[in-house]
Amino acid sequence: MPLTEEEKNQPATATTKKSNNLRRAGSFLVAAAILFLLWNFYPALLEEGRYYLSPKNNPKVMTKEEAAALPKDAQLPKNVLEPVDENFGIIIPKISANAKVIPGVDPNNSAQYQKVLTQGVAQAKDTALPGEDGNVFIFAHSGLDFYEAARYNAVFYLLNKMEKGDDIFLFYQGQKIRYTVSETKVVNQEDVQYYNDQPGRKTLTLMTCWPAGTNWKRLIIIAEQAN
Repeated sequence: MPLTEEEKNQPATATTKKSNNLRRAGSFLVAAAILFLLWNFYPALLEEGRYYLSPKNNPKVMTKEEAAALPKDAQLPKNVLEPVDENFGIIIPKISANAKVIPGVDPNNSAQYQKVLTQGVAQAKDTALPGEDGNVFIFAHSGLDFYEAARYNAVFYLLNKMEKGDDIFLFYQGQKIRYTVSETKVVNQEDVQYYNDQPGRKTLTLMTCWPAGTNWKRLIIIAEQAN
């Protein structure tokens, strides 16, 4: 008995359905991957956009005391950055970074520093404090395994814009200390020698993950105390 037209088309229909299901699954996976990338990288993209759209004139860095000491008829500069924390804070004028620094954070204790990095940036335990001989080591992460910190901590996303001669200001117990960038480099995450002091020198080292939003490399900024 010959096959009806419906019976002849049945295998083709099943194959078509299977093909359509595979296409739908593929589209879903692509969409999910795009959403994941946007979720992870949008803070970095946001900071990049802000940087390129903002005027390229370094803001004036002033404490409240310095601003109060100006003559009464003096006008404050239009672009002023006041530290969010004069007890321990950092300002990087070129990228308009302004954050609280949490002292004595163990860089090997993930549970500790992930919590800290939702509040500001961290000074590594057992490294120098501002004004002391030695190396002040401050870090902020932006890696794939630091989701919560990445939502809040975009302070160091633009460190790649820093160049030799750029200023960085630390505020510590009411003191304002200026550092000048001497070197920038990208290193492997296993390179830990940048924590170390350099005898007879007062230095500042900033570190973040690189590229922003990944945990592949480390971006290092080294600066010398200028005053």
